[in-house]
Amino acid sequence: MSYRCADMVPKPHKSSLNKAAARRSPGPAVLEGAGVLEALRSVGAVTRGHFILSSGRHSDVYAEKFRALERPDLAVSLGASLADRFAGQRVDVVLSPAVGAIILGFTTALALGARFVFAERDEGEMRLRRGFVLAPGERVLVVEDVVTTGRSLKEVLDLVDPEALVGAGCLLDRSSGLDLGVPLTSLARLQAPTWDPAECPLCAAGEPAVAPGSRHLAGKAASPGTGDLAGRRR
Repeated sequence: MSYRCADMVPKPHKSSLNKAAARRSPGPAVLEGAGVLEALRSVGAVTRGHFILSSGRHSDVYAEKFRALERPDLAVSLGASLADRFAGQRVDVVLSPAVGAIILGFTTALALGARFVFAERDEGEMRLRRGFVLAPGERVLVVEDVVTTGRSLKEVLDLVDPEALVGAGCLLDRSSGLDLGVPLTSLARLQAPTWDPAECPLCAAGEPAVAPGSRHLAGKAASPGTGDLAGRRR
């Protein structure tokens, strides 16, 4: 019995083909500041209107990061872009606050080849739960999504031994400058005014305000009648 050579060659397993394709695929795009803002606007992640921010302040610009993070390719690109800002530094663990920063923290850790953990609010305080620990000697990068007042970011930074801290990074910095004890590395700055509700020109003009953040919804669900300003502040 004779065999053709082609009959003797086994077909590659599907997983082998996927791995080969992954090796040939270029890495995720690394975006600079202007490119980040362009990408966010293109998917509707930065919009204009009259908004009540999670900090309680009002603004005419709102950043809904989930319009970007719901797209895996863009989320991976943003994580790779933030990881690139810390190139050359040893990072063993990326730590983010739940819930909004989990996706960006995960994709940043993926690009760095690091472990990922998140902190969540428990009885009013940010804590590591679900068996998450920061082991002695591990170098930790803290990643947030959008920073306005920096309150949540400061709480998460307080969970890390200062000697183990690599730094803090975020998707968008819309603060007017913060003293975090460490430099804040952002993918882009969002230049947008914010006002105390009593001084908001949009309120004075009679324009209705919306509170689109999930924390406002969570606050309403937990305590009906407490208003739109419940929940953790960034």
